[in-house]
Amino acid sequence: MNTSTTSWQQLLAEGFTDIESLCQHLQLEPNQLPLLVGFKDFPLRVPRGFVDCMEKGNPNDPLLRQILPIQDELVNYLGYNADPVGDLNAVAAAGVIHKYQGRVLLIATGACAVHCRYCFRRNFPYGEQQLSSQKLQQAISYIAEHSDISEVILSGGDPLLLNDDKLGFLLQQLAAIKHVQRIRLHSRVPIVLPARITDSLLTHLSNSNQQIVMVLHSNHGNELSPSVAAACLKIRQRGITLLNQSVLLKAVNDDAQTLCQLSEKLFSLGVLPYYLHLLDHASGTGHFAVDDDTAKQLLEQMQRQLPGYLVPKLVREQAGAAYKLPIN
Repeated sequence: MNTSTTSWQQLLAEGFTDIESLCQHLQLEPNQLPLLVGFKDFPLRVPRGFVDCMEKGNPNDPLLRQILPIQDELVNYLGYNADPVGDLNAVAAAGVIHKYQGRVLLIATGACAVHCRYCFRRNFPYGEQQLSSQKLQQAISYIAEHSDISEVILSGGDPLLLNDDKLGFLLQQLAAIKHVQRIRLHSRVPIVLPARITDSLLTHLSNSNQQIVMVLHSNHGNELSPSVAAACLKIRQRGITLLNQSVLLKAVNDDAQTLCQLSEKLFSLGVLPYYLHLLDHASGTGHFAVDDDTAKQLLEQMQRQLPGYLVPKLVREQAGAAYKLPIN
C-alpha cells in the first residue's frame, strides 16, 4: 500500500482490530501467548504503521506489549479503580475537567487511534462527558466566564481524531476568548498515525492567534519511525512547540538505556522530553506498574547520562492534588 496517497481516515479504518490477524502479521502463534480474547469493553485497536515498527516473531516486543490484550488485565490489584486520577470529581461543565489553577481540559472526543492497554481513561464514561456539538457552547461559556483560565488543553480520547472542520471550529471558538493565551493538544496520533499531520490540519493550528503546544506521547524509541520524524518536522515548521510525555511501563521502558535513547531520539526530532509518568492505577493495568524505588533509580541513572534538558520530570498524578507530584 502506498501510504503517501492513502488518506489518514482510510489508514485508521484499516488498522488491526482482530488479535488473530495481528498475530499472523507479526508471525506469532496465538496459542503461545496469554491473550485476552473476547474482551469487548476495551478491544484491540492499532494502526498498521505502528505495527510495522514492531519486531516480527518477538512476543516480548515493547511496542506489542503496549497494545496486546492479555489475561493479566483481569487481575484485580489493590488500589486500582475506574477513575484513578479523579477526573469525574473535577468535571466542571459538559466536557470540561477543571483540576488545576489557570487551565482546563476539554474531552474533545472519546475516540483514539490506538488502544493502549495501560490507558488511565480506559474505563472513562465518554458517552456522558465527551465534548459533543450540543455541549460545546456550555464548555465555551464556562471558559469565558473564568478569566483566570489562560490555557485550554484538548484531550480525549485523542483530539486529532476530530476532522479538520470540527477541530477548526473548536479553535475558532476558543480564539474568541481573550484571556486564553495557549492551546495545548495531547495526542498519540503523530506517533501511531503520522499521516494525520496534513497541511490542512497544520493550517488550522498555525492560524490560531493563541500559542499552540502539542504534547506527544511516545514511550519507546522504536516508535519514532521516519514517518513520525517527518510529521514532527512539519509541525515544527509551523511554529508549534513539541513536547513529549511517557509512561514508565514494566517490560516496555523500565530500563535507563531505553529511556535515554528515547530522550535523545526525541530531541533529534525537535521534541523536548517533558514528563515521565508513573502508572496511573486504572483497573486492568497493574501488570505495567514500576515501583517508586526503581523509578527513582532510573531517574538518577538518566541524570548521570544526559544533560538536564533531556531528563523528563518524573511525576505522579494524584486525585485531588493541585498539580502533578514530582518523584524525587
